[in-house]
Amino acid sequence: MNGNGREEGVPSAIERHEDHRITRGMGDRKQVEETADRIRDELLLTLAELDRRRERALDVRYHAMQHRNELMTAGAALLTVVGLGVAYAVYRARHRDEILRRKRRKALARAWEHPDRVASTAEQRPLGAELGRKLVLIFASALATAVARNAVVTLVPARKAPPSSVRIDKNT
Repeated sequence: MNGNGREEGVPSAIERHEDHRITRGMGDRKQVEETADRIRDELLLTLAELDRRRERALDVRYHAMQHRNELMTAGAALLTVVGLGVAYAVYRARHRDEILRRKRRKALARAWEHPDRVASTAEQRPLGAELGRKLVLIFASALATAVARNAVVTLVPARKAPPSSVRIDKNT
C-alpha cells in the first residue's frame, strides 16, 4: 500500500473510468457533456410522454369513445328513471280524486276511533321520551352554534379599531 490507501499496481477509479469501452478516449469535459446530453434527451422524452398523457386524460371525446357502452347504459337508465317519473306523475294526476277520497275515508275513520287526536296522526309519546328528544335538540343546536361561531372567528379576520378610538396612556 502506498500513502493514499491504494495498493501498488491497482488502477484508481478514474483510471478504470478512462479504460471503459464507452468513454475510452474522451476527456472529462466531453464525458460530462455527453452525460448531460443523454440526461437532457431522457428528460425531454419523459416530458413529451407526460404531455401526451395529459392531453389524453383531458380529451373528452377519447374518453367518451373508450367508455361508450357505460355511457349508453347510464343514458338508458336515466331515460328509464325519467320515463317512470313522468308515468307516475301522469298516474297521480289521473287518479288524484280517487286518492283524495281514500285519504278522507282514512281521516274520518281515524277521527271516529280517536276524537282527541283529530288533527294529528302521531300517538302521544311518553314524557321521558319527549324530554330526552328536546334535550338532544338543545344540545345539538348549542353544538352547531359553537362550531359556527368558531368557524366565523377562524375565517373572518378581526376588525382593527379606527385610530381615533385608540386610547394612549401618557403616564406609561
